[in-house]
Amino acid sequence: MIDAHVTPEAALEVMASAFSSFGRGDAAMQARIRTEAGGVKLSTLGAVIPTQGVAGAKVYTTINGQFSFVILIFSTDDGRPLASFDAGAITRLRTAACTTLAAQRLARAGARTLALFGAGTQGAQHARQLSAALGLERILVSDPHADAAMPERLSAQCGIPVALAEPDAAVAEADIIVTASRATTPLFSGAAIRPGAFVAAIGSSLPHTRELDDTALRRAAAVVVEWRPQSTREAGDIVLAGPGALPPEKIVELADVVIGKVSPRQRDDDIVIYKSVGVGLEDVALAGYAWSRIAGEADRRAG
Repeated sequence: MIDAHVTPEAALEVMASAFSSFGRGDAAMQARIRTEAGGVKLSTLGAVIPTQGVAGAKVYTTINGQFSFVILIFSTDDGRPLASFDAGAITRLRTAACTTLAAQRLARAGARTLALFGAGTQGAQHARQLSAALGLERILVSDPHADAAMPERLSAQCGIPVALAEPDAAVAEADIIVTASRATTPLFSGAAIRPGAFVAAIGSSLPHTRELDDTALRRAAAVVVEWRPQSTREAGDIVLAGPGALPPEKIVELADVVIGKVSPRQRDDDIVIYKSVGVGLEDVALAGYAWSRIAGEADRRAG
């Protein structure tokens, strides 16, 4: 149902608006809280976005590595509950939309080649949104779990050539790198990253796992995060960084980039990293938009 009411283009606009509101101090976030017993993990994270008229939270369980999500939203006008959503589609759309939002502002002009690590649900959605928004010309995929038909299938979805490649070879040719894996250790050598590349590490929100090595962090002009308090606690790429690999002053918040307060890319050959862990602002904003579309359609039919 969500895909029938929320396009990737709309998701991108909603993310831009939400982070602008947060950057101006007109919205607030609730950091993720994880509670676990007997092998069952319950996680919650949320946001209040008065400019959009919604507040809410995403609540989900993790059992044997499998997630089940719901998002609950409330009116900020009178506090009444508005809707609950199965959050799988919202999570898929908002994660790629945020990466695209970052890429539009942080990738070098003329970026044409994407190196994609992990061609699962999130990886494929990133490939589709980034290729459409940035005019990419080819995708190099590194995924040991991909089936033989994956390149042709993804090529048909994105409208550009897709080929398999070894990790360091893909990175060396890429203008944009997306890591959408469940890796627990770095996927490639940071020394292989091409000068000027934009790197989006979106696969992990756990402090004991990472997709990027210290060399990548050292070479980066900046590491852009969704929200410093949550990201510096959850992102293993940051938590596990070695001494001197990531000075605190290199960490920048996405909202400050969106509102133009900071410009992390100063030169064409700067490497800029975007590290995503997923924050409540994204879920609540997109759920609120989906609700407005669904409710609006219901009103039109009733009228």
